[in-house]
Amino acid sequence: MELKKLGYELTVCKLESAEDIDLGKDFYFIGKTDEELSLVCKTKDTPKDTIECEDGFQGLRIQGNLDFSLVGILSRISGILAENKISIFAVSTYNTDYILVKDFDFERAVSVLEAAGYNII
Repeated sequence: MELKKLGYELTVCKLESAEDIDLGKDFYFIGKTDEELSLVCKTKDTPKDTIECEDGFQGLRIQGNLDFSLVGILSRISGILAENKISIFAVSTYNTDYILVKDFDFERAVSVLEAAGYNII
């Protein structure tokens, strides 16, 4: 399986309102529940008014479109990283999954995934 480095720093934050999100940007994830509004975006695109914010993430995208019948893809990757004491923040889209790792663990995450047989581009 192939994973692609995203190549830019990411931020995870909590917002008061969706009005603060610039939907014209090329990369972001929005999650809204009855308890919170979360945003993952390029650090340079972080809204000015956030409730809480965590900078310093790098990302990997699982390449290709993942069929909904596939089982265990994210589980295997997160398990390898957990065994190596590397924390993740995972986000899924219709097509695929993204794994975010803090900057200080990113190169080690890439190394252990490569050692486990993943091709990182």
